[in-house]
Amino acid sequence: MTHAPSAGLPFLKMHGLGNDFVVLDLRGGMARPGAGLVARIADRHRGIGFDQLAGVETCEDADARLVFWNADGSLSAACGNATRCIARWLMDQTGRSSLRLRTDHGLLLAEDAGGGLTRVNMGPPVLDWRAVPLAEPVDLDHLPIAGDPVATGMGNPHMTFFVPDAGEVDLNRFGPVHEHHPLFPERTNVEIVQILSPDEIVLRIWERGTGPTLASGSCSCAAVVAAARRGLTGRRVTVNVPGGRLLIDWREDGVWMEGPTAIVFEGALTPAWLAS
Repeated sequence: MTHAPSAGLPFLKMHGLGNDFVVLDLRGGMARPGAGLVARIADRHRGIGFDQLAGVETCEDADARLVFWNADGSLSAACGNATRCIARWLMDQTGRSSLRLRTDHGLLLAEDAGGGLTRVNMGPPVLDWRAVPLAEPVDLDHLPIAGDPVATGMGNPHMTFFVPDAGEVDLNRFGPVHEHHPLFPERTNVEIVQILSPDEIVLRIWERGTGPTLASGSCSCAAVVAAARRGLTGRRVTVNVPGGRLLIDWREDGVWMEGPTAIVFEGALTPAWLAS
């Protein structure tokens, strides 16, 4: 993907288990898009459509810097599946089997996991109420909210509920109410988890600033961290999301996430559309 301003704005469309992304290569000096342009690109009828948009920038202390936006134009410090997708793209470009990627959540290691799979270390979970962030000090493992959810930070805030049957929750009603709960001043991702066994869960996702998604890397990591902290699972867990399966492994050095990636197509937004 090369920059050709006269031809419009080049992009890649990628997905990880149906969690889809538009990726902009900003390493040639292109400015970051503003929130308004991000939201226009996110429109699945008049733009391209995505769950998150990612920009790839040059970085002095890593192979690249990644910046993420939600579909409403707001910034997010982390996006696990987009990180895996971009890592696979960069590894394919360079012939390397591992990379270091800088995000607002920290410096993340990505690796070729073999068999077409890519893994990334999303770093340690954030377990301090100030850093999640929450509005006041509370027990993160038992929030004072109906349903007894857990709070976790993975570079973005998460609220995880455990239920007998994840399919029975009306996510389109449940998600927005909890995304905007006053305990979370920066809003939150919402996870609905059903425990299948100590090493397998079902996960449904309401993503902050986006809505329901087929998968989410950071949400999968947060769900496993929350389940392990509650003693409901171990620390290496298969996560069944609507788009497929991810393997989450909470190790001493961080929360590792492994799964497939796909590049769908590349193209360019036209100058006329950008100017409209």
